[in-house]
Amino acid sequence: MRGRATLATLAVGALAVSGLFGHLPRKPRPAAATTRPNILLVTADDLAVGDLAFMPNTRRLLADEGVTFTDGIAPTPLCVPARASLLTGQYAHNHGARSISGPYGGYRAFDPNATIATALQEAGYQTMFAGKYLNGYGKDGTGMAQPVGWNQWRATVDPSTYRFTDPKLNINGVLRRESGYTTDVMTRQSDAMIRGAATTRKRTGKPWFEWLNYVAPHVGGPAGPDDPVKLYAGTDAAFKVTVPAARDRNTLRGVRLPTTPDMFPEDTADLPAGSPRHKRFDARQKRALRLVYERRLETVLSLDRAIGHDVATLRRTGQLADTLIVFTSDNGYTVGGSNINGKLWHYDPIISIPVLMRGPGVPRGTTTRTPITNPDIAATILAVAGAVATRPLDGVDMMQWLDRPAQLRVVPIEAWKIADGSKRLYWGIRAGAWTYARLRGGDELFDRSSDPYELDNLAAHTHDARDQEILHRLKALAQRYRSCAGDTCPQSFTPLTSPDQLPAPGTA
Repeated sequence: MRGRATLATLAVGALAVSGLFGHLPRKPRPAAATTRPNILLVTADDLAVGDLAFMPNTRRLLADEGVTFTDGIAPTPLCVPARASLLTGQYAHNHGARSISGPYGGYRAFDPNATIATALQEAGYQTMFAGKYLNGYGKDGTGMAQPVGWNQWRATVDPSTYRFTDPKLNINGVLRRESGYTTDVMTRQSDAMIRGAATTRKRTGKPWFEWLNYVAPHVGGPAGPDDPVKLYAGTDAAFKVTVPAARDRNTLRGVRLPTTPDMFPEDTADLPAGSPRHKRFDARQKRALRLVYERRLETVLSLDRAIGHDVATLRRTGQLADTLIVFTSDNGYTVGGSNINGKLWHYDPIISIPVLMRGPGVPRGTTTRTPITNPDIAATILAVAGAVATRPLDGVDMMQWLDRPAQLRVVPIEAWKIADGSKRLYWGIRAGAWTYARLRGGDELFDRSSDPYELDNLAAHTHDARDQEILHRLKALAQRYRSCAGDTCPQSFTPLTSPDQLPAPGTA
């Protein structure tokens, strides 16, 4: 019999945490900065948690020297809504940039007038941006725009954002093509800004914030003769690959796709009609996907070197000890898991994101299972900087939870069609090991504590009273938070006491 929630577990209530841990011993952590720290937010594009296995520099310099969140969550796992959440501290249903294009998606759908950049600038920070901004930036005459709140602006301009060689940038209002591999170009741009900001801080005392956005390992061009769409007749744009640096190409030749049970599942009869798992890949397409996977991992190698260079720059300029570094991805990704090649959906490899932190006040070599989301990262940055949010925050400051016992919390999840932010694909919640989602045609409910690959849809167990009780409870919470905003979004943190623990009814 599978390990499942008992009736006693169902009765676990939300606990007040304000004074609960006041007398618990805490692990030593680097002293908080005596002045406000510099903040470097580094974002990868479509990096899966599992990709960290190919990033030794990142693990050594960030994870080993700081905190690893093992339950990072992108509530809307797609480029624009995830990045807009990092800019605002809000869920997609509040910031409004729900998809990558159309009236509710992309650059034009986002209001840049109240972001962490404007708040940090108001709080006295130098603010700097490098790399990819939001999909559509640079199209239809927008390439000369510089969003408010940024003192330094070095953004790639679409469509060159996804060209991995010689991208075109808006550098403080001047369009210029920069030569080289895009990951290296972004590292050079960041290096120059960090050095300049260090000089400014010595002269004025003003700390700095930089958001450094790498495009890797997102798909892009230029296409090569050995790309899947050319090698395997009948494949299409869905099999586009990313582009590794020349020194990394073919270094992982022949790497195999993962063989986890969620790869290319065939038994999907218990899933709603709207589930993407009903898709099937034939043998030719699976061979194409293996090459997609190989190219992704080879692209990650240059990203890992870039992280090493970023940290080295901070060390060389004498700023490493005074800089909070946050490394993450906009969303996760899967190549074949759940019969998906991509992102957007609520399954664990897609909705999970890597989140690593090091710097003042962050304990070294620590792992926490307490969930953290894109909106939380924004809220945490504002709190560390002592800045006042310029719009209501859905996320919460996570600094107090870095080395405390693991907490259970409810996280709303949602997504819309990629190019149509008016049509929801699903909505639901994640809470501990539980995932509930409402899709077209029905519900999905998974207990990842006993079913880590989300293969058994408990919502289909219509004759199991316990499963139906759990479904009813989580569905009610999902409905409650479907349109939450600010303080009406989930705020409770409850000590996690069992793998399959559920939030109590009425959890706030």
